[in-house]
Amino acid sequence: MPEIVRTGETVVVRGRDQDLTYRPRGVTLSDGGWVAHESRGGFMSSVWAIDLGDRFVEVVHLGHGPSGGELVVVVPNADTVLIGDLYTPNLEGTDVKPSWPAAVDLVLGLTHPTTTILASSGPVEREDLADFHQTLLGRLHG
Repeated sequence: MPEIVRTGETVVVRGRDQDLTYRPRGVTLSDGGWVAHESRGGFMSSVWAIDLGDRFVEVVHLGHGPSGGELVVVVPNADTVLIGDLYTPNLEGTDVKPSWPAAVDLVLGLTHPTTTILASSGPVEREDLADFHQTLLGRLHG
């Protein structure tokens, strides 16, 4: 059984003791617990972590993206980072907030060339994320 399964913008990280279900602005656990950024009614301001039994997972808020309250999930022993809506292939009609490029820059710092990066739109190559970061900066600073 795959340990990380993506269906649309939802990603399930399976652990021995429980599963974590990720959506761009919220995380739920199979035991009923949940995590969201305080801007979305949750209790988390910057970072939260859990051991799923055999898999350690970090949930972080690196800055607001297109909607605000976007979360990033880091799964170190699977070399995977879930970035939700922080990457979008089409910026048309999207307002670029000042914290969005900073959040993407921080995501790049959490990755290396072999890291699997999953956005709501699907897998993203690190180079494409770096190009997107430059596009965000250009939109913000013209």
